[in-house]
Amino acid sequence: MFRGGLRFVLLCGAVGLACVVASDAEAQLKFDRGQNVAPVFEGWERNPDGTFNMVFGYMNRNYREMPHAPVGADNFFEPGPADRGQPTRFYVRRQQFVFRVQVPADWGEKDLVWTVTSNGRTDRAVASLWPAWEIDDGVIKANRGMGANGWPADNRFPYIEVEPGTDLTVTLPDTLTLTARVSDDGIPGPREKPTTPERIAALELRRSRPHPINQDVVNAFEAGETGLAVTWTHYRGPGRVTFDPMVTHIEGGRGGEAVTTVTFSERGTHVLRGHADDTIKVTPILVTVTVD
Repeated sequence: MFRGGLRFVLLCGAVGLACVVASDAEAQLKFDRGQNVAPVFEGWERNPDGTFNMVFGYMNRNYREMPHAPVGADNFFEPGPADRGQPTRFYVRRQQFVFRVQVPADWGEKDLVWTVTSNGRTDRAVASLWPAWEIDDGVIKANRGMGANGWPADNRFPYIEVEPGTDLTVTLPDTLTLTARVSDDGIPGPREKPTTPERIAALELRRSRPHPINQDVVNAFEAGETGLAVTWTHYRGPGRVTFDPMVTHIEGGRGGEAVTTVTFSERGTHVLRGHADDTIKVTPILVTVTVD
């Protein structure tokens, strides 16, 4: 029995009894590519008109690969339309509260199932209106790493619009410049900055750890720098899309402009998704770009 220090795991193959000794820190394997994407049902929300939102995210088990699964046999919903606005590009690791699917007030006890197949494995997320799965701003805030208590009940969604529009065309090798204009009510506002060496060190340690908070692309912790941020993601489409910058902090946390340059690697129809994030509530906007 070990009472302290490192615990070691002995891994032996069935053939030849080839063994590897690994510490706890090494026992969790990390894969750059070749792993699956698991869809996740985050919970459901009530809408003022009596309808409901089913909220979904996903876990891409790769640390580098971003699988592409177009809507169809490898990426679909049932029952009803296969296309419910889900992503087809999957960023690495855990991405929470990515999109919402509205269902009618009389949805009842039916299930809504999202199926994703990637790297040879099929996974499903089953959504239902079970009471235990109801979420609110407090649940979202806690899961985004911004604390479990004291969330402001009067917090409103940020506003975002984009120029030159949301239906655009670009010809390679040209790039695209997008200007997002955002505004917010200033709630909850910028995160209090640490002032003591201990709190500064704790903040840096938190940022450096491989934790879902700093693996999220739309990162509440980043938005907390000023209380409002704009993040761009490649939501649908082939190849690679890069944004310069990907994240823009809005000084003052109340409103301003975020300009980004978009570069495409392949022709096709791409959907870009901008996110105005006040650290709790996120307002998305979709921009469709035809790349010739």
